[in-house]
Amino acid sequence: MLKKISVDELRLGMHLHELGGKWVDHPFWKSKFVLRDERELALLRDSGVRECWIDVAKGLDVASPDSALPLTASTVADPSPPRIPSEPESPTAMADELGRAAALVRESRRRVQSLFREARMGRALDTADCLALVEDIAGSVARNPGALISLARLKTHDDYSYMHSVAVCALMVSLARQLGQAEAACREAGFAGLLHDMGKAVMPLELLNKPGKLTAAEFDVIRGHPQRGHELLAAGAATPALALDVCLHHHERPDGAGYPFGLRGEALSLGARMGAVCDVYDAITSNRPYKAGWDPADSVSRMTTWTRAGQFDPAVFAAFVKSLGVYPVGSLVRMRSGRLAVVVEQSATQLLKPRVKVFYSTKAQMPIAVELVDTSDPHCADQVAARESNASWKFPHLDELWAGADALAAARP
Repeated sequence: MLKKISVDELRLGMHLHELGGKWVDHPFWKSKFVLRDERELALLRDSGVRECWIDVAKGLDVASPDSALPLTASTVADPSPPRIPSEPESPTAMADELGRAAALVRESRRRVQSLFREARMGRALDTADCLALVEDIAGSVARNPGALISLARLKTHDDYSYMHSVAVCALMVSLARQLGQAEAACREAGFAGLLHDMGKAVMPLELLNKPGKLTAAEFDVIRGHPQRGHELLAAGAATPALALDVCLHHHERPDGAGYPFGLRGEALSLGARMGAVCDVYDAITSNRPYKAGWDPADSVSRMTTWTRAGQFDPAVFAAFVKSLGVYPVGSLVRMRSGRLAVVVEQSATQLLKPRVKVFYSTKAQMPIAVELVDTSDPHCADQVAARESNASWKFPHLDELWAGADALAAARP
């Protein structure tokens, strides 16, 4: 049975069925869930939403039945936000998620291209259209984070800006979950990641695609993209504060050496610190007009050094590595046996023991039969000894080894 009540009457244990008022006032992008978190309850009471509907068949009732009111079309003033589950979906094996993630990559590319096109044409941005995309990305990351995050890393020069936004969205969702944030906050982090680089949409294409090093004057132009993006988002339909903050500050650094304002330390929000890590990781692992992407494991190692030098928040970066793995999917590694392998999936419990596919013998200097090895298995006789750089080996088929030819083909434009 549905009852319409005041938000002030809400209490933990009630099943929230629907929120009243305009969806842009809603503090989180989900409905039909049991309130179990004091933070969610506080957010709702502090929002502009004043009424809601509860389902007393699925949760606690109010003390008095007088507020009962059937939910009908006439009682709903505005459409509700997209439906987002309150709990993560069940984990899925990498092989099972890759096909769904590949299809999502194609759709994400198309939708972000459209968003950038609107910005280039000078039209006001309606970022509400991105909510359903964030929901889909968050769902894939919940089922298996390695699938979408790794496929989104495989960009071409032409679609870098679009797929970078998708990749940072997925990385932000995964990092937020690792930090223990509520599901609503994880989606909000993903939304911020999706929009963090909107300023690139109005940067000169000849600078974004320049194959060589930018001059000092050209770099000054590009450094203006956080502020331009913030202006675009602020001028459009209501954009969450976190998305505005991450857009403006994702190039700031805790040591004060970032831009555009040189903020340092506690002046940077948690969201901005998260955005900085996710943005850099995807940028350095992706192919760019002026350089090939670095190996994922090598990138994590380099970012560890940069964190010690003050570029990233140490606690945020540590959580990021836990969410991604010391040897992320797609990394080339050397086994103790002397064989080379590519990482295909992370262990759910052991950070240093991924599942890998061995394919080459360094002793014989020749390819060997591909073998799937789960190094987290207590009976496994071989383990990862070190990371390797494919810049030296130049194996052309690493991505096909971990993702499969079908998923790669499905993810391409």
